[in-house]
Amino acid sequence: MDAEHIDGGRQRWARRYEEARERGRVREADFTTLSGLEVEPVYGPPAGTEYPGFDRIGWPGEYPFTRGIHATGYRGKTWTIRQFAGFGNAQQTNERYRMILESGGGGLSVAFDMPTLMGRDSDDPLAHGEVGHCGVAIDSTADMDVLFDSIPLGQTTTSMTISGPAVPIFCMYVAAAERQGFAAKDLDGTLQTDIYKEYIAQKEWLFPPEPHLRLIGDLMEYVDAEMPRYKPLSVSGYHIREAGSTAAQELAFTLADGFAYVELGKSRGLDVNSFAPGLSFFFDAHVDFFEEIAKFRAARRIWARWLRDVYGASDERAMWLRFHTQTAGVSLTGPQPFNNVVRTAIEALAGVLGGTNSLHTNALDEVLALPTAQAAEIALRTQQVIMMETGVANVADPLGGSWYLEALTDRIEAQAEEIFATILKMGGATEGNQHAIGPMTAGILRGIEDGWFTGEIADASFAFQQAVEDGRKHQVGVTAHTDTITEPLEILRISHEVERQQVQQLASRRLARNEEAVQSTLMRLTHAAGTDENLIPVLLDAARAEATLGEICGVLRGVWGEYREPAWV
Repeated sequence: MDAEHIDGGRQRWARRYEEARERGRVREADFTTLSGLEVEPVYGPPAGTEYPGFDRIGWPGEYPFTRGIHATGYRGKTWTIRQFAGFGNAQQTNERYRMILESGGGGLSVAFDMPTLMGRDSDDPLAHGEVGHCGVAIDSTADMDVLFDSIPLGQTTTSMTISGPAVPIFCMYVAAAERQGFAAKDLDGTLQTDIYKEYIAQKEWLFPPEPHLRLIGDLMEYVDAEMPRYKPLSVSGYHIREAGSTAAQELAFTLADGFAYVELGKSRGLDVNSFAPGLSFFFDAHVDFFEEIAKFRAARRIWARWLRDVYGASDERAMWLRFHTQTAGVSLTGPQPFNNVVRTAIEALAGVLGGTNSLHTNALDEVLALPTAQAAEIALRTQQVIMMETGVANVADPLGGSWYLEALTDRIEAQAEEIFATILKMGGATEGNQHAIGPMTAGILRGIEDGWFTGEIADASFAFQQAVEDGRKHQVGVTAHTDTITEPLEILRISHEVERQQVQQLASRRLARNEEAVQSTLMRLTHAAGTDENLIPVLLDAARAEATLGEICGVLRGVWGEYREPAWV
């Protein structure tokens, strides 16, 4: 790019930054180094110089958003500290949430137990031994009331990591907020809802793909009309990476899923400029520092280009890729667990330098069990040290222009585009032959049906494991430097008493509720599920009546059936 265009971009950036400052959107802070040197809010090529390919890098806050979606970077607003937490019953988790908020956390992120993730009540025979163990048990809106007791939902951003039964859980969350005195329009947060990644990697589905997509489409319509601050979809690459994918596969599979949800919204007649800002993303931050930063920057650039050029977005906000990051659970090791603090800090720093909008840092003992309170505090303090002591929030995209980083960004983007082409080909998309459901949607559904995604991830995982076993890759404390003086950790254990009490409480609530009202809402849901009616109002009525998650999902299983993954050879 010639010097004139580069300098013109710098001037546009300066105007955006000044406008943000005048509106009070630049923090009052000491933007100097530890030694007192003043730093500029952004850096780029010297004035009057040429920089070939700079149009692919650009300036923060302008297309293609490689360097961030806001001109101010973290000078405007730092990332949200959003620690993922949930264990035992709603009361126990509520206590942990209040500790996180009182200790400086900026938002909540709910982890649900396995029965809840699978749409089953705590007294379901298939739930035995699993209640409260990998997250919090939620059976009805009454549990949501306890979960968020003394936490005003209209004033707290809340993320919920759940996909299969995400929509009924969302309705319980809305009903709980109503009981606190907040309307749906007051709520701000994110629901994961990403069913594609369940078929691809995590395997926590309930129904065949089509009914799940119907529910997601209903949710998108409802939120677009009623909840301007809420994000109904967090398209998740985290679980794809944790299953063993490469960085490029994580990026490509996740963005392809996002494109398919854009196609779903457009198929419902929604305006892409209206609903696309409600899509967010959830990525893994692994331990290869520069590769992860490059991945995040490439993600923004790809999303902006596809939304503009393929899906017709014209509003800048519809081209923004907003994302949450969690440090890599799969990188943590059982031996020498205090090494995990170091890994997590490096991964968190990669997320920040990549421009994440919110961040969860894993606890040092999460590879062994749910975090203790002390481990959770260390994880939280890791973010606060990065935010308040390192100076990385003083400059937008401080690594932009690094020859190594920009080359990695380009290479990961190119790998992702090759994967997109493969997915489109699987769906039969050719010029003049576009599927009514959308070309990317068709390719993803075929890839799920044929086991292509699973196979690609398995191959990548196997290749990495071979590299570890033959000594090309190392894990400190596991394959190298294995001598240690570290004593075994005391870990958090969930008592069986939690399950017994949860089941007992569920039985008591069933006896106390208005059974006629519950059955009426469930009968209405049975009928509506067989029509094209938007199911959100019906599910909200069921949640308000204290129908349980298992009852609601049982009705939908009865109408839509259950999904069984095909056997692949």
